Amino acid sequence: MQTQPNSDESLDSRHLAYGREVAELLSQSNTTTWVNDLWDIYSGYMVAQHELGHNLRASEIFASFKELVFFFQRIGEMKK
Repeated sequence: MQTQPNSDESLDSRHLAYGREVAELLSQSNTTTWVNDLWDIYSGYMVAQHELGHNLRASEIFASFKELVFFFQRIGEMKK
């Protein structure tokens, strides 16, 4: 398998950039606050669904929400 020159450096740079973005996000609130805020946002969304009607993407939106919650929980565990 042939790899592109500097592909490892590029991947490392991308991972560092992702890490900086996560650090910036976490500088605004701790992981517990983020999880609680996500629950508030999702709960409000679910309450509004009664008025807004059926959303064909509801299961996809829940999966995205769940992954965000798990992400913040994993990050919180890393910080311990």
